[in-house]
Amino acid sequence: MNPLKLHTEVEIAPLERRYGTDTLFCAVGSCFAAEIGERLEQSGIEICLNPFGTLYNPASIAAAVQRLAAPVPFTEDDVIYSEPLGRFNSFWHHTKFSSPTAEGFLAGANAALQTAAEAFAKADVCLVTLGTAWVFRHLTTGQIVANCNKVPAKEFHRERLSVEDATTLLSSMIKAVPGKEWIFTVSPIRHLADGAYGNSLSKSTLLLTTEKLVQAFPNVHYFPAFEIMMDELRDYRFYADNMTHPSTQAAELIFARFMEYAFTDEAVEAAQQARKEYRRRQHRPLWEDNGSDMA
Repeated sequence: MNPLKLHTEVEIAPLERRYGTDTLFCAVGSCFAAEIGERLEQSGIEICLNPFGTLYNPASIAAAVQRLAAPVPFTEDDVIYSEPLGRFNSFWHHTKFSSPTAEGFLAGANAALQTAAEAFAKADVCLVTLGTAWVFRHLTTGQIVANCNKVPAKEFHRERLSVEDATTLLSSMIKAVPGKEWIFTVSPIRHLADGAYGNSLSKSTLLLTTEKLVQAFPNVHYFPAFEIMMDELRDYRFYADNMTHPSTQAAELIFARFMEYAFTDEAVEAAQQARKEYRRRQHRPLWEDNGSDMA
């Protein structure tokens, strides 16, 4: 007699050639890429994580990776000024790169680019997390922006990339960087600003795009983070308070599945020990011993 099943399990075949802890990673994409990337870093895996900040759409991700591969410095032509923020940035970057001066922004952006390009050149595996197929195109330049930086909405046209557009952009990215392995995921975080239906259309576009990439390139793989969240963890106790982001527990469960999918058994065990040590180092006592004695 089969035991009672309380959830639908997503079956995941591990990679044919799984990685060791000495494998070098680069992770780009949505905030879910950061969830996985930060845990890899805590596990002793060397990783270059979101060097342009959080990126959501295939166009911005493809542009960022190609700039890492051919690191042309940012110039004054890339700089924008956001009046709502009162700071300088670019349409390539997350708001965390913003600076009170254009010179400060360029210095920080180009220093980060140089460091990240060197790490990217050495990386064996690129982990790409696609967040949305919806994009904002700047009307003056025609650029699909990575972040609007609170520039008024009237300066942009909002559109949804087609499967063909997204596939073309990401295929060009993969071809531009030969010799690397690619693991794609679709973020399970819902973008309800697009509406439930708009979010479903977006995620469907991304899923169909990744399927085309896996079929076209032998060095491209897909990890079903989206499916694990939607099927195995189909309960609001696995969501954060905003009801769209995975809870810490859900992120941990998905990360554990990712490790089993991508790494050898020996590497998983070593990573678990490294992460335990990381957590031990982060622990702080509630009080410090000041050397005094109580009589």
